[in-house]
Amino acid sequence: MPEQHSLRIIGIDPGLRNMGWGVLEKQGNALRFIAAGTVRSDNKTALAVRLCRLYDGLTAIMEQFQPQEAAVEHSFVNKDAGATLKLGQARGIALLVPARFGLPVAEYAPNAVKKAVIGVGHGEKTQIQLMIKTLMPKAEYDSPDAADALAIAVCHAHNRQGNILARRP
Repeated sequence: MPEQHSLRIIGIDPGLRNMGWGVLEKQGNALRFIAAGTVRSDNKTALAVRLCRLYDGLTAIMEQFQPQEAAVEHSFVNKDAGATLKLGQARGIALLVPARFGLPVAEYAPNAVKKAVIGVGHGEKTQIQLMIKTLMPKAEYDSPDAADALAIAVCHAHNRQGNILARRP
């Protein structure tokens, strides 16, 4: 039987206050939890400082865990235009950091992530957390955002063959 190579995937749930991240390894059909957490920024500081904090935090995660592929959740319209714009800037960081490391970066709609993890395109965060624990019993995370990031990584692990991955030129 040929040896199956493992693939390390980072999932990123973009957020300006809390950016969730989760790293797993895929070997064949098996998923193994590596790490998860949340990069936080202080909403009392200037936007530029917050973006730097997210960039620096996510860069440190990339250096520590050395993923080979990245997946980021698409974000849609928020409560107001200002909040949507700020989330878009945080999402830019979530796309930029793995691209700077030369990783292919895939993007997934929230409904696709939910469907991959809980079987339907709509569901509560608690359902995602329960399924993450079912799929990877050793998974530990410090926030719902980190659990969502693991779900994004799981979605990518299941859909990466059919997804066109954008590579840095």
